[in-house]
Amino acid sequence: MSLLDDALLDAQVLRTLGTAAAGGAEPGECLAALRDLRGTDLGAWYTAWSRAGERALRLAASAGDRTAARRAHLRAANYFRTAGVMSLASATLPRAAEADARARASFSRAFELLDVPAQRLRIPFEGGTLPGWFFRAGAGRPTVLLTGGYDGPCEELYLLTGAAALERGYNVLAFDGPGQGAALFEHGLRMRPDWETVVGAVLDHAIDHLAIDPERIALIGLSLGAHLGPRAASAEPRLAALIADCGSFDLYEAFLSRLPAPLATGLRADRRWARTAAATLGSRLAAKPTAGWALRRGMLVHGVSTPLEYLDALRDYTLRGRAELIACPTWICNASNDDIGASAPELVARLRCPHTFVTFTAADGAGDHCEAGARSAYHAASFGWLDGALATPTA
Repeated sequence: MSLLDDALLDAQVLRTLGTAAAGGAEPGECLAALRDLRGTDLGAWYTAWSRAGERALRLAASAGDRTAARRAHLRAANYFRTAGVMSLASATLPRAAEADARARASFSRAFELLDVPAQRLRIPFEGGTLPGWFFRAGAGRPTVLLTGGYDGPCEELYLLTGAAALERGYNVLAFDGPGQGAALFEHGLRMRPDWETVVGAVLDHAIDHLAIDPERIALIGLSLGAHLGPRAASAEPRLAALIADCGSFDLYEAFLSRLPAPLATGLRADRRWARTAAATLGSRLAAKPTAGWALRRGMLVHGVSTPLEYLDALRDYTLRGRAELIACPTWICNASNDDIGASAPELVARLRCPHTFVTFTAADGAGDHCEAGARSAYHAASFGWLDGALATPTA
């Protein structure tokens, strides 16, 4: 069932609604935000979801107890995030940055109101820091590192995966790498392919400063993180397990697969005519409100100024020659209606480590990108596997 006429905006609504079980949304509040939306007016989208966030903030301010205040702050944060996500582009960066700052402030307040308050992290990285959060389930518990995708801050990962992990007794460390969340908006760090460098820095900090079990650390990657996670695991031996949620094998080839076959062939051969045609096509597409959103977002996150430069940047994002190097037990999934994870079987076919592959289906309500409409089904399957992969051996 669609709530909006535009497929991308409808998917963003599902992404927000799908966090209701973790406290990130109320269906009635979301439906109220959609009431005045028509077509693909991204300014109206920003206004509607910002107002939803402001209403939730007023509820938080008037809440009579800690639990109600925490839940209202979580919803406010997620609505502000939803407001800004469609503005991820250089031309609308101030609007996206404002929404990100408001979301982060509300997430921070909510995390302070948890039964065990979360710990804000500043992870040393190449002369600066990466932002993150640590949620402690208890001493001696296994730990999951959460890495996200192109357009979600690490705080959202609490709603998508972290809360479910905590309920199951896992310590949770969620972080923003280059190109993500506060690392992008506050520190100006752009996306990079060598995620093993990023995860290595996170592991160094976690093991040295957070008193966790260094033998039971798993990495969970979501969306683009399901490409970056396997890249990190291919060169990071300290990971005890890996989960990749809707991962892509080769981002450049995935992009070319959506183009007319002659144009894709010409680009692979680096023909001048093909590059000229791709530049023209990309510029026209980037001007479209929703059809061009992924291009505009990609240019911002990678720090490039044209669609062709973005396409060139994707050449470095492949697991060819790296999937075979992953040594830890690995669980990979994709979803039946999601073209982003369509190349996951290619990744699975190249694995030499013990692995499990699951496809979630629309028949079960889980066929969308990252199982947005049925995260509980994803959690049951992935954590059921992880419980076994990280089990403490019996004496």
